[in-house]
Amino acid sequence: MKKFVMLSTLTEKGAKTIKKNPDRIKEVNKEVEKMGGKILSQYAILGPFDFLTIIQAESEEVIAKISLEISQRGSVKITTYPAIDVDDFIKTIK
Repeated sequence: MKKFVMLSTLTEKGAKTIKKNPDRIKEVNKEVEKMGGKILSQYAILGPFDFLTIIQAESEEVIAKISLEISQRGSVKITTYPAIDVDDFIKTIK
């Protein structure tokens, strides 16, 4: 399974939803799992992004589908990066 870093920013609609129902975050995480992703860890952060999620998925195509499905709702904007384990990276460059 591949790992990805997903950075997300709430839209005004998303911020209102979270304010009214903070548990919505966990509900979306369950939806991500049904789409083939596995949340490894998640943090609320300060700065230009609101959340940092480490997510595992079988492929780039699966993570792209997850990003598209969630983004199309209009409550969040998502930026996703592949993450390479440092030990794997070192093996690759040796």
